[in-house]
Amino acid sequence: MLFVLYYVIAIVVLALHFTGVLARHNLEWLVLVLAVTVFPAVIYL
Repeated sequence: MLFVLYYVIAIVVLALHFTGVLARHNLEWLVLVLAVTVFPAVIYL
């Protein structure tokens, strides 16, 4: 269930990033947080 929630949040953050909403509200750091949370899983696999 947490994986589904994580993927939904990731898709929303990426959609907001590509539409420019995050840049307008100075929330681009959310993309970096998302990348940092994915990185350990990539290393583990």
